[in-house]
Amino acid sequence: MVKKRTALVRALKEVFRRHRSQPIERVIVLINPVLRGWVNYFAVGHSSECFSFIKDWVEKKVRRHLAHAQKRKGFGWERWNRRWLYDTLGAVDTYRSHRTMAARVTTAR
Repeated sequence: MVKKRTALVRALKEVFRRHRSQPIERVIVLINPVLRGWVNYFAVGHSSECFSFIKDWVEKKVRRHLAHAQKRKGFGWERWNRRWLYDTLGAVDTYRSHRTMAARVTTAR
């Protein structure tokens, strides 16, 4: 799963790099389908730690993009809180893993 996560991060970095001068809303529209597809594909099993990493990484990149657009330093942790990123910008917020029934049975034993 680490290889797939690395490939995802590379793909997202490329989107952020190519659209550096674009409004963040456009970048969100471009990365949301990629994130949704990736999350849906890896939602079965034990992937919550990986999802947490990706969620934090994307939030940091979005904040950095916003700061760069406004010619500010830092990441803007106080300016753009987590709820604002998801509610106002519409970034993907459904990072949840789903265990299959077989996984539940084997872990219960």
